[in-house]
Parts: sequence; C-alpha cells; structure tokens
Amino acid sequence: MKSEDTDKMEKIVALCKRRGFVFPGSEIYGGLSGFWDYGHYGALLKENIKQVWWGQFVDGREDMFRFDAAIVMNQKVWQASGHAKGFADPLVECEKCKKQFREDQIGNSRLNLKDSEKVQPLPARTTGIVQSGGCPDCGGKLGEARQFNMMFRTHVGAVEDDSALSYLRPETAQGMFANFKNTIDSLHPKLPFGLAQIGKAFRNEIAPRDFLFRAREFEQMEIEYFVRPSEWEKSFEEFREQTKRFFNSLGLSPKSVHELEVPDNERAHYSKRTIDFEFDYPFGRKELSGLAYRTDFDLSAHQKNSGVSLEYLDEESKTKFIPHVIEPSFGVGRLVLAVLSSAYTEDEMGGDKRTFLKLPPKIAPVKVAVFPLLKNKPKLVEKAREIYQMLQKEIGSVEFDDNGNIGKRYRRQDEIGSPFCVTVDFDSLEKNDVTVRDRDTGKQERVAIKELAAYLTERT
Repeated sequence: MKSEDTDKMEKIVALCKRRGFVFPGSEIYGGLSGFWDYGHYGALLKENIKQVWWGQFVDGREDMFRFDAAIVMNQKVWQASGHAKGFADPLVECEKCKKQFREDQIGNSRLNLKDSEKVQPLPARTTGIVQSGGCPDCGGKLGEARQFNMMFRTHVGAVEDDSALSYLRPETAQGMFANFKNTIDSLHPKLPFGLAQIGKAFRNEIAPRDFLFRAREFEQMEIEYFVRPSEWEKSFEEFREQTKRFFNSLGLSPKSVHELEVPDNERAHYSKRTIDFEFDYPFGRKELSGLAYRTDFDLSAHQKNSGVSLEYLDEESKTKFIPHVIEPSFGVGRLVLAVLSSAYTEDEMGGDKRTFLKLPPKIAPVKVAVFPLLKNKPKLVEKAREIYQMLQKEIGSVEFDDNGNIGKRYRRQDEIGSPFCVTVDFDSLEKNDVTVRDRDTGKQERVAIKELAAYLTERT
C-alpha cells in the first residue's frame, strides 16, 4: 500500500506532466535519467522564483553586483578548487544486475514511477556504511565502495588530449572567485560586497532521484559575499534571516523549513560553518539550500595556483588581505519542487473533488485567466479579447482561455495555479462589468471593467 506522502508525490509529478510544468528529458526516446525539461508553466514559475530572489537579495542594494560566468572554464580552476580530485561520492555496484548506487543511499524506500522518473533510495545523513545486505533492486551482492568523481568531462578544441580537458561546472561559485580581481579592478567596490549569479551547473550523479530534487543538470542561485575576516559572523546571520524571509515569500510554511547545523565531519572541505535549510518534501526532510562560511579557502587557492594576487587593498588602513566569503546557495529545481509541494491542495467544491495549486500570486505562472462565457459568440469573444489585451498591458502574466466549458476552464486554471479567472458574459456587454472568481475560495464577484485592472493589481 502506498503511503500518503508517496501518493502525493506521484500526483505532483502527474500534474506537472499533464499541465505542462515539467517533462522528462528526451522523453520520446525513453528519457535520460537526471534531466528534466520545463514546459511553459514550469518555465514561468521558475522565472518568477528567480525574480523574487533577485529582488530580495540583489536589486536595490549598493553592495551587490550581478555576474554571469562561463559554464566551461580552464581545467586549472577545478584543480585549484579541489574539485578535480575531491568532488566525489562513494559508489557501489550490484554484482548481479550491475546497477549502481551511492553507498549512503542503500536501504530506504523509493517511489514507484516509470523509468524516466525513477527515484533511487533516499540518503541517510551518515555516509560510509552500506546499510543493506544486498541490492535494493534484485537482492544481489553489492561490491566494494569506490570513489566516483561527479564532474562531467569535456574537451575544448579539436584535439582530445589532457591539455584540452575541461569540465562542465559543478557549481557556479568558482566563476565568481576566478573573477574576483576583474571585479576589484573594474568596479572598485568597498568591502563588504557580493557577486550574485543564477546559472546552470552539472553533476554526474550516480543515482538521480526524487523528481527535480537530485538531477544531473540544474540551476543554482548563488552569492559570494566578500567580508573582512573579523566580520563574517554578522553577515552570516544577516543572510540567515534573509533566507528565511525569502522562503516565506515563496509560500513555504516556516513549519516545513528546518535549520540543520552541519557537523564538522560532514561539511564541505572549504567550509568552517554551514547551515543547511531543510524542507519537508513528500519523500522526507531533505536539504533545500545552504549557507556556508567558506573562509578565504577559494581565493587563497586560486592565488596560490594562478600566481595572481587576489588580495584586497583596504584604502582606510592601507593594508592588504584576502577577504573571507559567506555563501548563500539555492537550487532552483529544489525550490520549484518545494513550492509545488507546499501549493498542491485537494478539496471539494460544488460537490466535486478538485486539485489546485495554492501559489502566492507573485510567483503564479498565470495571474489572471480571461474567458468568454461561450466561444461561439463573436461579441463575447471580442469583448474578452479586449479585456485580455488591457490586462496584459497592466498586469502581465494573463492568459486567454476558451477551451472547453466554463467548469473545465476553472479546473484547468486551478491546477495551473491561476489566482483569478475573469469571465465575460452577456451582462458584461450591457453593464460593462465581469465576473471575477477567486481560485482558493471559488467566490465570484462582479467588478466594473474600468476598475478591473486596479482590483486585480491590488490582489496579485
């Protein structure tokens, strides 16, 4: 028997496919594990989440600067950062069926999804011990654990030798560290200041799992905030509080978000302190984002390996030093999944069961849907189109929908998460007003067309 949480997860995956949020990558060829494609509504939702992040963490601040580094960099960047040798997970392989698993993931339940969406066992916090006597798929004997580097290798240029070796970046951070000197020379910022970037990263995960949670291609939203060594704790706490406000603005309940102080033996090699913000996903409490104090590890490593000084000159004290770094890091896919998990709601309306996404209006893919009551009545369609075009200019994120009867349109927009639906009927032609329906309550209200934009703007 399926658990309630497993059932919910399968319903979310099905809704994402049915309504055009997320599709398995390369699906017509059987899919490719760990890769996902965002359809129209998923791309809009993802973009809205990113815009909230830009607005809360970057825009309007004098100490934040945008950045967009290349995905492929000189291999020496990854040698200096420690990724070329140390970015690895423990891998075990079944001697019978030859399937591979991360050593720390053996022994927990999986979702029963089709192959393109298959979910591998959930991880335990403690690594290094195989938790099961055999393969979770066939019961066969598991081999000895070995380290597996998760970076995707590639070659730059026509000759595929070691000199042309590079990698698809496993994190966006190193591009900002490698450009620290360029930033200092061009912008002359005063400490503290930060570089902020949203971009693709790639990790050749042994066992991608849990839908969008652990993928091989994903987006990161990261800030590298450079501070004086003595001031790191103040900035760390500021970003800690700002992260919680950010989650709240996305509709994530504080009861579902938890802080975990990562112990010494589980932190990344560059970190002196890390807090993981964990979320109660349907498949368990897992990491949503991280806040790390990276000290001067990265800049010092790049200075040593490149031979280029990455010291900062303090004009007031006339001293030079390597700044320390606070890093708030967010995975976009994990945020999308957390938002969908929080918003997914089932209730009963008008005697019928319904499913809807209770998304905050600011991140909903569609804020307002406009309907003509009947699609075969030209005057209704013309008036609805006129209102649609007006709202597009005033609000944006507006959709025209005349597919199916009015009830089906409501249900479709509910599943998309549209906060409001505007229906143009025959009274609209005579009285210049429309019916506005609220997604969450189903309540309908007549609103004058001349007041409609202001009415909706106030509520979205």
